[in-house]
Amino acid sequence: MDAIYSTSATAHGGRNGRITTSSGRLDLEAATPPELGGDAANTEKTNPEELFACGYAACFHSALQLVAAKREIDISESTVTVTAGLGGADVSLVVEMEVSIPGVEPEMAQKLVDRAHAVCPYSRATKGNVDVPIRVVDTASA
Repeated sequence: MDAIYSTSATAHGGRNGRITTSSGRLDLEAATPPELGGDAANTEKTNPEELFACGYAACFHSALQLVAAKREIDISESTVTVTAGLGGADVSLVVEMEVSIPGVEPEMAQKLVDRAHAVCPYSRATKGNVDVPIRVVDTASA
């Protein structure tokens, strides 16, 4: 693998076990959510969908910050929320995103989001595999 940065995570026990990273910064208990047949008592434990949503939200927000900075647009109050889950007859990954960019005109906010979607590594990885509807909210009035 030829990477600028890489890390690794190891699962011990799949959805009902432990997830650790090579850096030691993450050591999490995992459990199948009740909606997928897991024990309702394990709702404080994480799962792959939560971890995917966290990674995608952080990565997309960084891409958004990058494209806004290139245009010298302040998006310091922006947020990105990713909802990830499993669905469909084939139990595939389903993803939705909501981007809030207060103080930015709607047309410019959409341009920034579109460009971020084109450069974000998670967006590029899911392109053609997972439909990711993105809703832009909390922008300046037109």
